[in-house]
Amino acid sequence: MTGSTNQEALKQYRAQTFRKLPGTRIHTKEEAVEFVNQRGFVFFWPIKEIILPSLWGAVAGDRPVADAHDDPGHVTWGWKDELLGQRAWYYAKVLRKRATMISWEAAPCFYALSENYGSPEEDYLTLYEQGRLTLEAKNVYEALLDKGILDTLALRKASHLTSPDSDARFNKALTDLQADFKILPVGVAQVGAWNYAFKYEIVARQYPELPERAHDISERQARLKLAEIYFRSVGAASRGDLSKLFGWFPTPIEHTLKALEKDGIVRGGLEMTGRRGEWFALPELVVD
Repeated sequence: MTGSTNQEALKQYRAQTFRKLPGTRIHTKEEAVEFVNQRGFVFFWPIKEIILPSLWGAVAGDRPVADAHDDPGHVTWGWKDELLGQRAWYYAKVLRKRATMISWEAAPCFYALSENYGSPEEDYLTLYEQGRLTLEAKNVYEALLDKGILDTLALRKASHLTSPDSDARFNKALTDLQADFKILPVGVAQVGAWNYAFKYEIVARQYPELPERAHDISERQARLKLAEIYFRSVGAASRGDLSKLFGWFPTPIEHTLKALEKDGIVRGGLEMTGRRGEWFALPELVVD
């Protein structure tokens, strides 16, 4: 090892980038959009064992997500719903298949790493034939492809997944399709027992400019950009952290980290007190 991370500096760095200091908290929808644009991508709520800024944390501070619906921190829910289908940010279950806000600068890089190759009408069939897309996901996607925007209840009916024992399979299909940038929520409908249900649409149809912008981005370029954004948010991370967040395999992670080191964006070969293995950090957070 060639050095270590300055843990006090790292703590302060994350307090700033995560907006957890009292003077940096978010109070308005416009500030929330600015936060996502600054960070590139954030979780809607904090995810256990994953270090990444969240909209909840930036609004409510360093505390667990409240169960009470009238908690002031839950103002984020209204912002999220109001901005569905607009171009303030890209919202869907993406990282770790959890609710994620992504800036429009970073979104094409995510799309470039998805299994979408240019034809929304054909790509899903190829994946299904190869056994990489479930029958339920195929049915959900085809329903949207055929009928256009559908709320959750109408989508279940059109996908022939209305029986009680299909709940888990339907929800998995929705999540898998979102994680691969095939569908996304674009609004809210007042239907069902709760008078609340997402409306879904095909990504390439809702945002046709997204696949166009992703077309010329190589996988290497996409990973390099996303990893840099990640380090700018968290300051320091291990290989395992990148793997857990992005789901990348070891070889691409290794190539990405070497490129970041070569460009002087991070320093490698570092120790982290109380943590095993090699760490990588922004140069200003390293103690030699």
